[in-house]
Amino acid sequence: MNALAAATGAVVELMVEVPAGQVISYNMKSLMSALKINDPTRIIVETDGGRQAIITIYPSNPLAEVRAVTLEDLVMDRHGRIVTGLYHNGRPVKKRLYDPSTGSAQRFLIFGTTGAGKSRTLQIQLIAEKVNGIVTWLADLKEGQSVPEARGQVDFYGTSQEFAILMLRSAVAVAHARMRRYSAMGRNSFMLGDDPLLHVWIDEVNRLLERGAVYRDEGTYLIKELGRTGRSVGVGIGLAAQASHLEELGGSDTLRAMLKEGEVTLLRWSSEMMQQLVSQGLLPAGEQLMTIPKTLRPRVLVSRFDREPDDDDAPGTQGMGYLLSGPHPSSMMRHLRLGSIAPLKGLDPEILALYGPEKPARLEKASHEAAGMAYMLRGDQVAMAGLCDQVRISYEQQGQKAGPANASGGGGGRGSKRVRLEDRVTAALTDADAPMSADDVRDVVNDDGGKEVQLGSVRNVLGKLADAGDVERLDRGLYILADS
Repeated sequence: MNALAAATGAVVELMVEVPAGQVISYNMKSLMSALKINDPTRIIVETDGGRQAIITIYPSNPLAEVRAVTLEDLVMDRHGRIVTGLYHNGRPVKKRLYDPSTGSAQRFLIFGTTGAGKSRTLQIQLIAEKVNGIVTWLADLKEGQSVPEARGQVDFYGTSQEFAILMLRSAVAVAHARMRRYSAMGRNSFMLGDDPLLHVWIDEVNRLLERGAVYRDEGTYLIKELGRTGRSVGVGIGLAAQASHLEELGGSDTLRAMLKEGEVTLLRWSSEMMQQLVSQGLLPAGEQLMTIPKTLRPRVLVSRFDREPDDDDAPGTQGMGYLLSGPHPSSMMRHLRLGSIAPLKGLDPEILALYGPEKPARLEKASHEAAGMAYMLRGDQVAMAGLCDQVRISYEQQGQKAGPANASGGGGGRGSKRVRLEDRVTAALTDADAPMSADDVRDVVNDDGGKEVQLGSVRNVLGKLADAGDVERLDRGLYILADS
């Protein structure tokens, strides 16, 4: 099969099936050995999770070159999807920015080792958000070096961990304000065309959430809170992280469980990462991913008596990966080419041209007060530096890592306050798929990263919310949000 593909330049496709009652399993290295293939990027194996599989053998890597991304690729279709890349078989890779069938904002996670193309992948996402009128808030924790062209192209931009905390506090406050506003309107979901979608991105999030990081506890809580409450009010959360260890994402099982339900993109990774993806459920059971090498040069043994092959640089694999949340999680893909391949001394004009000269979408005025002082002063670098200093000094004075104490305010320092139990209870009911008992609500509230509460306190809050008409009492001691 390998000889046929190599000699004729043809693509060989094998349909494999095991007898009824059995499930396909395989060892990729053994399969490559049997087919006499030494280039792992030339063979793709996809299974249906049961009896059948398709093995595709290429004469050379089909993703060695891909076309450039266009604005047409980045306009959402009627399903809220954009085209970000191509699969090995030439079919488009579609990532969802918004789910119009449920009104749900999305969660995003981009994994990739250094040099894997993570920044360009994020840049495609940010351009698409601007093109589609999505409000983007971005913390580039690589001192602004990851996506420098994004400065001025998003609504709220910063480069420090203190800024990330201020931005997350503002986003949580906006989500809760929208929740209260929508509840008063009798709405239980987000509708595109009224308020804009808001996407909150943190690049190099490992720096914020890794073990020992100063702001880890509060950062984890705020991101988790956005994941829980933002979906139904049009506030999405996205993280771009080094593919090293999932423990660097706040050490939170709840956070990881939230993210695996979102749009998860895996670029070149470490060997340890693969074991974690399987164990954490981010990779469907029975699926295997072919390792992505740093270059497309196949590994060949060379005898000391043979002539040494040319040492020219082989094509890189930047942008190659897997869309784990897509319909073909084990199908290798590559993101469309964006910008200059060669390093530039300054901003990339091709990337800037895709962003366009238009001003980015802005947060609706109804949420400005909730977004707080940080959002109001976002265009004043001196004032923002002062607010970031307040966050840093506050932590230094506490002498310990703060939790969600300031999660409900976007201003930082003066005027910030602790998240109310009423908001935490409302968030639990909002995220529920079915009516909840007081015990259920207490368990969810105690899992949100805030101060632990007793059942009696939850019952009292549920009673007050019911009396105010915000919550509806059902039979058998169950509760739902009013008009939901």
